[in-house]
Amino acid sequence: MSGSSPAARLQQLFEGHRLTPTQRRIAHSMVRRAGDAPFLSSVELAELAGVSQPSVTRFAVALGFDGYPALRKHLREVAPAGPADGGGEDTYNEYQQAVLGEIENLRHLAELLADPGPVERAGKLLAASRPLLVLGLRAASSQARGFGYFAAKVHPDVRVLDEGGSMLHDRIDAARRAGATALICFALPRHPREVVDALGYARDQGLTVVSVADSAFAPVARHSDLLIPAAVGTGLAFDTACAPMLLGRVLLEAMCDDLPDAQARLEEFDAAAVARGLFVE
Repeated sequence: MSGSSPAARLQQLFEGHRLTPTQRRIAHSMVRRAGDAPFLSSVELAELAGVSQPSVTRFAVALGFDGYPALRKHLREVAPAGPADGGGEDTYNEYQQAVLGEIENLRHLAELLADPGPVERAGKLLAASRPLLVLGLRAASSQARGFGYFAAKVHPDVRVLDEGGSMLHDRIDAARRAGATALICFALPRHPREVVDALGYARDQGLTVVSVADSAFAPVARHSDLLIPAAVGTGLAFDTACAPMLLGRVLLEAMCDDLPDAQARLEEFDAAAVARGLFVE
């Protein structure tokens, strides 16, 4: 890390750790004051981030250190000689770091897709299911709704499950009775227990589960017949999910390839949209 900017070194230290919103607030405060961070006391850092001193201690432990003094010692060992370091032209602020982190996630996804086999297999499974279930709760609900919105333009029966509760298993049962053979799940941190339970139930009912998750080791992995990972960005207070969203679109493309009437359905929709004046040109 010696050749990077102070902010970049801090960002690299935080990457790969699942931090709470409070802990991310501390991390962001340190990135903003990257040159001073190795010289701040726990009290000063707590005041800077607007959190309690015990929160700073828990933050250090979450990063794998015995406490804040050990974290500060580590920072001093990898930091410039003093707080006067103002960085250089290669210094990126926290917002730029978040964007660059997502670009790296997309690069990893592109490398993964060099083998199209898993995506093509998923496309066949999704295209063949009537109806097709799309599951995503809490942070992943927007991913599920987005996939379901576009899938419904080419697939004859798409059912989005984006709300939990006691009706979730009932809706899985209803889809299974109607002939469903597959379910696609979008699983993003933090992983709701309800999603894991629902996938276990879906497989017990004979459904094949395709999952898009932030890691191959995500909690949904043990209940997935096919899991394709796409990392989330953790550089901001809330996760960013550019790679999972793009992977969802790739899976839609693969599904369209196995739906012989997909193009006809799209053209029919476009004609109807024009007739109804749905969109402003």
